[in-house]
Amino acid sequence: MSPPSSRPAPRRLGLLRLGLTGSIGAGKSTVAALLRARGLTVLDADEQARLVTLEPEVLAEIEAAFPGVVREGVLDRAALAGLVFGDPERLTRLNAIVHPRVRTRMVALEEAAAARGEAWVVQDVPLLFEGGLERQMDGVLVVDAPLETRVARVVARSGLTREEVLARDARQMPGEEKRRRATAVLDNGGSPEALEAQLDAALGRLGVTGTAREPARPE
Repeated sequence: MSPPSSRPAPRRLGLLRLGLTGSIGAGKSTVAALLRARGLTVLDADEQARLVTLEPEVLAEIEAAFPGVVREGVLDRAALAGLVFGDPERLTRLNAIVHPRVRTRMVALEEAAAARGEAWVVQDVPLLFEGGLERQMDGVLVVDAPLETRVARVVARSGLTREEVLARDARQMPGEEKRRRATAVLDNGGSPEALEAQLDAALGRLGVTGTAREPARPE
C-alpha cells in the first residue's frame, strides 16, 4: 500500500514529529528499535495498516472489492498484493478502505503521546517522501546502506529473489533523492555501534529527547 495520506495532519500542541524512512533493506526497523530504547514513541504506519486489516468490517470491504483474498476470515496478503501491485486503480481502491482508518489510529496514538507529556513522536513510514508526508514532520531521519548490502539482507530474511528485491527497490524513490531531502542520514552499512553513534549525534542536533534509556535489541 502507498503512504496513509499526504493531507496535513492536525498539529498536536507541544508535540513534534520526527519522520523515519529508508529504502528496502536499509535497516529502518533496527533504527526504530533504537529509538524506542531511547524512550521515544514510534508509530509504525505499516503495523497500523496490518491491525486495521484484522478488523472484520475492513475484511468484509476488502473481500467485496477484491473477491477471493479473504479466506476463512483471514486476509491473504500475498494474493491481495498480487492484485494491486502495479495497478493504480486497484491500489487506490484498497487505500480508500484502509487509509482513513490508519489515519484515525495514528492520530489517537499521537494524542496519547501528547497526553503523556512527550515532546516528540516518531512517524515510521516506508514511503514517507513518496507520499509528501515530510511536510508534516519537524525533522526526517533517512536510514541508508549500500545496495548490495540491502539486497542481501532482504533476500536472507524474506525469501525473495535478488531480482524481486531490485524490482521493489526500483519502485521507490532513489536513495540519493531521499538523502538529499533528509534532515539527517544514518549510514547502516557498518557496525551496530557506528549506527548508534550516528543516531545519537542526529538526535542531539535535532534536540530530540525521549523519556527512558534501555538496551536495544537491533533486528
